[in-house]
This record gives sequence, C-alpha cells and structure tokens, in this order.
Amino acid sequence: MSRPREFDVDRALCQSMEVFWAKGFKSTSYEDLTRTTQVKKQSLYCVFKDKRDLFLKALALYRERSVTMLEELAAQEAPPLQKLEAICEAALYPHEEAMRRGCFMVNTVLEFGADDQEVNREAELMSDQVEHILEEIILSGQERQLITTRQTSKELAALLNNVLNGAKVMEKSGASRERVDAVLSTAFTLLAPENA
Repeated sequence: MSRPREFDVDRALCQSMEVFWAKGFKSTSYEDLTRTTQVKKQSLYCVFKDKRDLFLKALALYRERSVTMLEELAAQEAPPLQKLEAICEAALYPHEEAMRRGCFMVNTVLEFGADDQEVNREAELMSDQVEHILEEIILSGQERQLITTRQTSKELAALLNNVLNGAKVMEKSGASRERVDAVLSTAFTLLAPENA
C-alpha cells in the first residue's frame, strides 16, 4: 500500500516555478527546490519524475496563468485598442525587480534555444494562445472600424505578439522604459485605422 502524499503538490509546483523563473533550469539545483518547497527530494520524485519533469510542469503552469490573465483583460468592457494596451501593460513589468526576472517563457527559450522540442512546444502553445486572444480583439476593432484593415487580424496579432516578446527581451537586457514604450507606441500607430 502506498503512503499518502505528505505535501501540497500545487503549492510545491508554484514554489518550484518561482525558483526556476528566478534561476533558470540549469542553475536550479534540487537543493534549491527542496529548500524552497520544504519537500524532500524523494517525495518530489514520487510526484515529478525528475527535475526536468518538474520544470516542464512549472512552465505549463506559468503559461496557463499568463493566458488566463490575458483572457480576463480581453473580457473586460473596454474599446479594443484600450484592451490591447492593457494586455501590453500586463505582459511587461511593473517594477524593477520584475524587469530583472523577466518573462519565464522568454527566459526559457533564450536558455534552451531551438534544441528542446518539449520546451519549444510549450513556447509555441503560449504564443498561439496569446495571438488568438490578440486576434479576436483586433478583429472586433476592425469590424467597428477602430483598427486598421490594411492587414488581416491574424497578421496584426502576430506583429503585436512579436513586438511584445521583443519588448520583454529589451527590458530584460536593461533598456529604459522610455525605449520600450517608444516601440509599443509605434506598434499602436500601425494599428490605428486609416482615417485616424
């Protein structure tokens, strides 16, 4: 008969996500994880096969939380461009500590490059989900003639998603908020309707 689990798995996963987010996969040791979660290595192994399995589940948790936050912003009663601005603001970093830590998904892609299929699948899934949210808002704006129709909603969503990811890299590498805002401002100028 197996012993009952002695720890809160969701809490341990959330705490592990914070460690991986701060240190990256390679620099995180099992000692870091056990110290933070207060769960013994053997107990973690019983639920998560190994450090990599725990990392991938933490990355999925980050994606799910991020997408949920953006969906909530998209569901608010506001004009389309205002929704897009709120999403950009939420996706970037409100204070210096958050800027140093950066985006967990972007950090991971930069750490792993193109060599890891499972990590890339997680990153692609997040990108697809974010683009879908942006595309729906943009399409709604185009239907109301509040956003340009020079490009399709899909093309504009891909552009804005890439601008956002680039802005995250800029902030992580120490660019000023003014420089980041200038890039975002240009993107929003491109979204403006023809008659604006």
